[in-house]
Amino acid sequence: MRTMQCFLFSTLAAVTAAAADETAVRLENAVAVLNAAMSAEHGIQEKIVGADCIAVIPGFKKVAAVVGAGFGRGFLSCRTGNGWSAPAAVTLESGSLGVQLGGESIDIVVLSLDKERRSKLLSDRFAIGSDASAAWGNGKTAHDDPNAKILFYGHTKGAFAGFGLDGATLKPDESSNKALYGKTVTNRDIVEGGTQAPAVAQPLMAKLGQTPSR
Repeated sequence: MRTMQCFLFSTLAAVTAAAADETAVRLENAVAVLNAAMSAEHGIQEKIVGADCIAVIPGFKKVAAVVGAGFGRGFLSCRTGNGWSAPAAVTLESGSLGVQLGGESIDIVVLSLDKERRSKLLSDRFAIGSDASAAWGNGKTAHDDPNAKILFYGHTKGAFAGFGLDGATLKPDESSNKALYGKTVTNRDIVEGGTQAPAVAQPLMAKLGQTPSR
């Protein structure tokens, strides 16, 4: 029995460590995506000025053997009284893609422009289309819907390109939050509860601090 307990504890520790490593790598990738979004003339800078929340999903990919479906994991941060909140882990799922991904991945930046949407954005399930209208950014021209409250920008092959995410849903990534903060914590508590960002998230916080203010 004791041997089994030791084995289980060792296995759990290994899984936890692996999750923490993956989360750390994903944070690094999120910083790289923001660097790309902010360093070129893609039309994102001026939109960030009006953004209440930013989600960065590095490496969004088509789900294997499922035509049109996509999945990605990333982080969400919202404005506070003195900058941006600590990052809350999220997943982005889509049942239909407006681009042909193949084996390729797309880095996605999501901007929420309306603070009234924040409560729903931090809920267990935020559905694009039913919970908020969305427009798909191509990085250079105006969005199709000037009243859209959610803007999507996709980055692949060195350029931002327009695409669709029909029926996409944004959800909390509980396992990544636990790996990042060492305990079970909700996205609402992270974003609106004054949670301190851990050391591994400081590069992302620093990059968010460089985004244009309102």
